[in-house]
Amino acid sequence: MTDELPHFELAFPGPLRDQLVAAVLDGRKTSTTGLLQDYEVEPEPLPNVGSRSALIDSAGRPVAVLEVTEVRIARVGDVDLAHAIDEGEGFMTVAEWRVDHEAYWHSEDYRGWLGNPTFTITDDTQAVLKRFRVVKHL
Repeated sequence: MTDELPHFELAFPGPLRDQLVAAVLDGRKTSTTGLLQDYEVEPEPLPNVGSRSALIDSAGRPVAVLEVTEVRIARVGDVDLAHAIDEGEGFMTVAEWRVDHEAYWHSEDYRGWLGNPTFTITDDTQAVLKRFRVVKHL
């Protein structure tokens, strides 16, 4: 069943991905944020409401089937508290969300993947805010 589904990967393999996957599987994480440019770097279309994907763990195994329930594009500076909280990482303010996400987007891993060692987000950087639900645990 999951062989034909596109893969959905949170962060890079390792401790952060493990933490995020666990939060999805236990229901704490129902939203995520990526940058619009990510869809250009890895040429793929934006997800559509109702589309399904296989959530991939750090070992490359599918662990759940997810269904997209909402997709919106917003400036990083316009991310709202409800979205930040629903990321399931314990954020109590948008400022906490921003600090954590900036650390990721400014990391050596992300900048290396992007091919831009000086990449910096601003309030105007376009983000893809996605909500999803677990359809099936694998």
